[in-house]
Amino acid sequence: MTDAKKHEAACHCGTVRFRVRLADGFNTVRRCDCSFCRMRGAVAVTARLGDVDIVSGEQNLTLYQFNTHAAKHWFCKTCGIYTHHQRRSNPDEYGVNVACIEGVSPFDFAEVIVNDGVHHPSDGRSGIAGVLRYSPV
Repeated sequence: MTDAKKHEAACHCGTVRFRVRLADGFNTVRRCDCSFCRMRGAVAVTARLGDVDIVSGEQNLTLYQFNTHAAKHWFCKTCGIYTHHQRRSNPDEYGVNVACIEGVSPFDFAEVIVNDGVHHPSDGRSGIAGVLRYSPV
């Protein structure tokens, strides 16, 4: 089920602006524990490839790939914020940095699934590493 609403989104400095329609609203919120995502620390949600429209700043996006080079991670060259990535586990989908979406914070979610990127499902491994629980003080 696709979320009919298009959400406004941007990097930290506002140079890269985009609109995103989420594949299943915020029901896909997740993190990954692979070496790259552990260091990046972002919480992502899913969008289909055709559901992310770069409104401005596309020339300011830079691409990073590692290991199998299957996933494509995009960042703003100016502020360094990760905006989205084309997923390795499903190349027909993007993972979108939830913190880039206007009015949304990664701390809005009490539980976030942690995908097992160390033992990636594309390598015939498990897939889910656990659940991260957030309890505001």
